[in-house]
Amino acid sequence: MKITFIGATHEVTGSCTYIEAAGKRFLIDFGMEQGKNIYENQKIPCTPSEIDFVLLTHAHIDHSGLLPLLYAGGFFGKIHTTKATHSLCKIMLKDSAHIQEFEAEWRNRKAKRSGKEAYVPLYTMNEAMGAIECFAPHNYNERFTISDGIDARFIDAGHLLGSSSIELWLTENGVTKKLLFSGDIGNSNQPLIKDPQYAESADYVITESTYGNRIHEKQKDMIQPLAKILLNTFRRGGNVVIPAFAVGRTQEMLYYFKQMKDAGMLEEFQNVPIYVDSPLAIEATEIFIKNKENCFDEEAMEYVNRGENPIGVRGLITAVTTDASRAINFDNRPKIIISASGMCDAGRIKHHLKHNLWNPANTVLFVGYQAEGSLGRKIIEGADHVTLFGEYVKIEADIISLPGMSGHADKNGLVRWVENIKEKPKKVFVIHGESSSAESFTELLKVEYGYDAVAPYSGAEFDLITEKYTAAEPIFIPKADGHKPSAAYDRLNVALDRISALVKSSRSLSNKELAKMADQLSELCSKWEK
Repeated sequence: MKITFIGATHEVTGSCTYIEAAGKRFLIDFGMEQGKNIYENQKIPCTPSEIDFVLLTHAHIDHSGLLPLLYAGGFFGKIHTTKATHSLCKIMLKDSAHIQEFEAEWRNRKAKRSGKEAYVPLYTMNEAMGAIECFAPHNYNERFTISDGIDARFIDAGHLLGSSSIELWLTENGVTKKLLFSGDIGNSNQPLIKDPQYAESADYVITESTYGNRIHEKQKDMIQPLAKILLNTFRRGGNVVIPAFAVGRTQEMLYYFKQMKDAGMLEEFQNVPIYVDSPLAIEATEIFIKNKENCFDEEAMEYVNRGENPIGVRGLITAVTTDASRAINFDNRPKIIISASGMCDAGRIKHHLKHNLWNPANTVLFVGYQAEGSLGRKIIEGADHVTLFGEYVKIEADIISLPGMSGHADKNGLVRWVENIKEKPKKVFVIHGESSSAESFTELLKVEYGYDAVAPYSGAEFDLITEKYTAAEPIFIPKADGHKPSAAYDRLNVALDRISALVKSSRSLSNKELAKMADQLSELCSKWEK
């Protein structure tokens, strides 16, 4: 039984952990890296076709976004997750593939004019659909058997609709070890969804550390400071632009705006229009309503029980088509614009920033985490200008990051989650945090709470039987490169994995078939060697 740490090690995105146990090879999450890429991740130690199954903590793309690439490489196993995560991934993975294909089409139009080489999407819509067909949804709190020697259970992590921590029981040769994967632990008292659920036991814990060195500013009432920001902006004739994750944060904001309008807190601006410019967010909002009984907290259910939609705010205008999106910028009224992506690196939000950042009457309000290297992070850290669609845009708008609105637990919340385990785990592995945060939280667990804790780098291994930990050295991506390998190169590596698996499985073929395969592969090599 062995754990290999692959992604989100000393980084926040790209979550992936590889496990070998009970004769199976499987992954916990397979997410896309977002923002600045500092460290080189090790490859998964087998081909995609050799992965037996995946356990997925939640739908955010930094946890689920590479599942279509796994499918493209020959994976056809089950992807086990919660029912709500399954519903969200149906739309989020398709949206991710659409973005991939749209960006390739846009880049290739430019490349054709300038004579540059073609851009290849990381994966296609067909591959996203194939991955979606692999999903196997489960209820919260129900222990289920995946195969002999492997049981799992999802418990509510309180981070996103359907988000989970994973309890995992592994048995080999009569020896059972229990692992607990935190997933992303939610902030307490978030709107709409329930607080994190705690597990009572685990031999080994793998925990996130996004805010492992920070304590969220206490906000007894988020409504009041938010209403003040809105009124100040509207009274100077400006717009409030909110970059928000389409799934989770957008719905929370609608919930806050409903409470404000119901209480008359927007005064003369009670009828201010609220644009949601994200087809994904619109679809996700419908999924929130469909999962209300299982996922909404008591306060949100009070609305439901009296026949009201807790995120059905008056003045809401949804923009699905690109024409509807463009039309928003010709509406001269003060307004609220919620658009994705939450870190401003892709999607329609970039158009709204282009039209609003330069105007001092406007406010750009950040309500979520901004990864290092993301456009959102550059803006909140004081950049005086940004380049959007090749155009220099000076930043004159009021830039505000609203504290207390994180979807992640802070340092105290993470400690509370670990401390709830009644008997101290034998070891705690700290991942999913920038280096400063992961190392700070590891030290806190060791020095103040007496845990055996470590923050692994990609490639580190832990043998669950011998309890031997093999550390890995960090591999930095050269600064001179400053970029990730191209999507085309990633797809080529996936194709190589698929060919390797095909060759390994070909022993039963006849000599004639083997010779034909060898000739065709040799011909392919000869073609590209020229």
